[in-house]
Parts: sequence; structure tokens; C-alpha cells
Amino acid sequence: MASSQSVSRHDSNEPLLITEAEPSRVDQHAARKKRYAITMLIRGVSLVLAALTYQYSIWLMAVFAVLGTVLPWVAVVMANDRPPKKKIDPNRYRPPAPDRILESGSSRARVIDM
Repeated sequence: MASSQSVSRHDSNEPLLITEAEPSRVDQHAARKKRYAITMLIRGVSLVLAALTYQYSIWLMAVFAVLGTVLPWVAVVMANDRPPKKKIDPNRYRPPAPDRILESGSSRARVIDM
């Protein structure tokens, strides 16, 4: 048995990634629904804050009202967008270094011209 085969090829407990497949459509859809719900929750809170801050500051109320008006559009755009590609270095298979390397011959190698 060669020494490269007896040594563990993978030190980490993480599985090797052998594909660049994206997450399933079900997983993507669940993530987009969650993002949409969170954005719409923020919109609802901003509209309530706009109603509550009307008595104290017109400018603060305007900021919350604009936020409540713009967030539905942002939520729809984010929900319809595909997830970004991850910029991680996945744990891919890397073949081990060879046990032996061929040595070059003498410096006076013979060349045959045809």
C-alpha cells in the first residue's frame, strides 16, 4: 500500500463537496418567504410608529410613513430575487501529492531530429 493511501485524505469532519448545486427550490422559497415576512413586519411597525409620532414630530412621522410606503416594493423585489451565490471556499476533494516523482535524466539528454 502506498503511503499516500494510508494517510487520511481529509482531516475535517465536514463532508466533501462534489457538486456546485444550488439549494433546492423548496429551501429557496422558504428563505424568501421568511425574508418577505420580516420585511412586511418592519413595514407594519413603521406605520404604527408613524401614527404614534404624529403628535410629536411631523418629520419623524414622515420618515416612518415613507418607510412604510416603500417597504412593500422592497419586500416584493427581495422575495422574487434568487439567493446570492455564496463566496465560500467549499471543502472539495484534492488528490494527494504523488509518492514518487520522476527525476530528470542527465543534463546531456539525447535529442533525435527527424
